[in-house]
Amino acid sequence: MRPIVAILSLSTAVAATFVHPGALHTTEDFERIRTHVANEDEPWNTTWTLLTSSSYAQSSYLPSPKETVCRGNNGVDSENYASLYRDTAAAYQLAIRWLVSNDTSYADAAVNILSSWAASLTGIEGTSDKFLASGLYGYQMANAAELMRDYSGWSSYNKTLTGTMLTNVFASMNIRFLEEHNGQDYYHYYANWDQCNLASLLAIGIFTDNQTMFDYGIDYVCTGPSNGALPVFSVANYTEAGTCKTLTQGQEAGRDQGHSTLDIMLWGVIAQQAYNQGIDLFAEHENKILNSAEYAAKYNVGFDVPYTLYQSYQGNQTVISSNSRGVIRPGFELISAHYGQLKGLDSSWTDAYRDMVNANSTSGVEGGGGNYGSNSGGFDGLGFGTLLYRL
Repeated sequence: MRPIVAILSLSTAVAATFVHPGALHTTEDFERIRTHVANEDEPWNTTWTLLTSSSYAQSSYLPSPKETVCRGNNGVDSENYASLYRDTAAAYQLAIRWLVSNDTSYADAAVNILSSWAASLTGIEGTSDKFLASGLYGYQMANAAELMRDYSGWSSYNKTLTGTMLTNVFASMNIRFLEEHNGQDYYHYYANWDQCNLASLLAIGIFTDNQTMFDYGIDYVCTGPSNGALPVFSVANYTEAGTCKTLTQGQEAGRDQGHSTLDIMLWGVIAQQAYNQGIDLFAEHENKILNSAEYAAKYNVGFDVPYTLYQSYQGNQTVISSNSRGVIRPGFELISAHYGQLKGLDSSWTDAYRDMVNANSTSGVEGGGGNYGSNSGGFDGLGFGTLLYRL
C-alpha cells in the first residue's frame, strides 16, 4: 500500500485526466434525464415529482454544520451525526434539482450546505462507527460537491475549502480504516465498512483531481486484502438451474439481509464512479457485482438459494440469514440499469428486487434520503435511481 501522506497530497498536475462531473453522474446523464422530465416520460417524471416534493430538496433548506461529528456512543461525545446525513442528502438532492431545472436558487442552497460544513467540520469521532460515517457521508458529500463544481455561484475559495475538508477529514479516515481497520485484522469488519470508505475515497479523488487517491481506491477494490475487495467479497459461486447464470454468495449473506443488500448498493456506487472515469469494475471477475446482486435479490424476493458455511469473526455462519429478509433497500435501480439495460445481460432477480422495493413506495419508484425512514439507515443511499439511472 502507498504511504498515507502521498495518497492525501493533491495532484493538480493530473486534473485533465478526470471527467467532470464524473462521480455518480455525467453531463450526458443529465441530458437524458432532462429530456425524460421535459417529455413527462414515465416513470422518470413520477420520480422527479417525488424528488421535488422532498423536504431536503427545497431552496429554503438550511444546514446545521458541526465542528465535530460523533457517530457511536463513546462515553465522551454526544451523537449528532444525523445533521450530517440529512444535510448531505439535501446538498445532493438540491444539486440534482438545479441540474435538471436550471433554477439557481437550488444551486445556491446546495453550495451553502457544502460551504457551511467546509468552514465548520474538523473531525469525526465516536466508536468504530465513526468509520461508517467517514465512508457513507464522505461519498455522498463528495458527489454533491462534484455536481456543483461548475456552478459559477460557488466561489473558488469555498470550493477549495470543501475539497480540503473532504480530504483532511473524510479521506484521511477512509485510508486509515482501509490500512489499519481500527486495530483489527483484515477480516474483523464486514464488507460494507471497506466498501463505504472505498466509495468515499473514489468520489473525493474525483472531486479533488487526486489521481493517486483514486488509483489507490481502484487498486484496493481489485486486489485488496480484506472483505471489501471484490476477490475476497465472494464466498461461493453457484450455477442456477434453468438459466445457467452465476449466483455469487456475498460475504454478509449469513449475517443479515439488511447488510447483504447494503453491500450491493455500495458496489453499485463504487462501480458507477469508476465507470464514469473509464474503468469498468462492473465487468470485473466475470460480472461479479451482478452475480452477487442476483443472489441477494433472489433470496430477498422470496426464493431459496444455496449457501456455503462462512467463518466470520463472530463464529461460523452455517445457514443464510433470514433476519430482515425482504428488506426495502434503494440502490438496485443502478445495478439493473447498467447490466440489464446498458449491457443487455440477464438481471432478472435484480429487476425483481428493484420492482419489489418500488412497489413498497407510495409513488411506485425509487426514492432517496427521507423516503425510507428518519434514522441513518434510511440515508445510506442517495437514491432516486428510477430518475437518474434508467435509460
